[in-house]
Amino acid sequence: MTVIEGSTALVTGGRRGLGRAFTAELLARGAKKVYATARTPDTSEDPRVEVLALDVTDDASVAALAARADDVDIVFNNAGVLYPAPLLSADLALVRDTFETNVLGPLRIAQAFAPVLAARGGGALVDIHSLLSWGAGAGAYGASKAALWSLTNSLRLELAAQRTQVVGVHLGFADTEMVAAVPVDKIPPAEVARAVLDGVERGEHEVLVDDATRALKAALSGPVDDLAVLGRR
Repeated sequence: MTVIEGSTALVTGGRRGLGRAFTAELLARGAKKVYATARTPDTSEDPRVEVLALDVTDDASVAALAARADDVDIVFNNAGVLYPAPLLSADLALVRDTFETNVLGPLRIAQAFAPVLAARGGGALVDIHSLLSWGAGAGAYGASKAALWSLTNSLRLELAAQRTQVVGVHLGFADTEMVAAVPVDKIPPAEVARAVLDGVERGEHEVLVDDATRALKAALSGPVDDLAVLGRR
C-alpha cells in the first residue's frame, strides 16, 4: 500500500489527457508535489506542479530528469504514442518509435527511478497499459502495450526486494486527444485517475478500470479468436 497524502509524484506525459487527470487527482488526495513532464514543457499556475522536459526515448533526458526529481515516492509511466496503421502496411520507422516510446521509455524510467524509490522506502511504480495489451487488431500500439504488460510483471518481481509496489493499469479508451478520432465509447480521464489511485492506495498490483477490460482479460483463457478488439468484421 502506498500513501498518497504528503507524497511527491512524477507523471510522465503529465500535461494533457490521462496525465493531466493523474496530476489533478494526486493533488486532490494530498500529494505535496507533482513533477509533470512534457517533451515541450510549459508552466503551471499551481505551485505544487513543476513541469519538466522529458523525452522518454532519450537516455540523457531520462537521466537528467532522475537527477532533478530525486525525491519522488510515486512514478507514473504514462507517456505514450499511437500511430494507427495495420501491421502489414505500417511504416517501420513509426513501429520502432512506438516501441521506443511505449516499451523502452517506461523501462528507462524504471531503471532511472528504482534507486530513487528505494531510497524513499519503496514507493510505487505505475505503468499505464491498455485492454489492447490482450486484444488483437491494434497494430504496433497493441503489440507495444502487450510488451509493456510483460515488462511490468517482471519489474514487479525485480522490485519486490526494495518494497516497491508495481501497478499495471489496463483500460479501454479514455476520452483524450490521442484517441479523439476513434468512434467508440470513452471513459472520462478523471474516472480513470480515481480508479487507479484507489488501487494504489489499496496496495493492488493490477487495476482493471472498466467492464470491457475485465471481460477481455477473462477471455484470455478461451480461443484466440475471441481476443479481437479492433478490425472485427
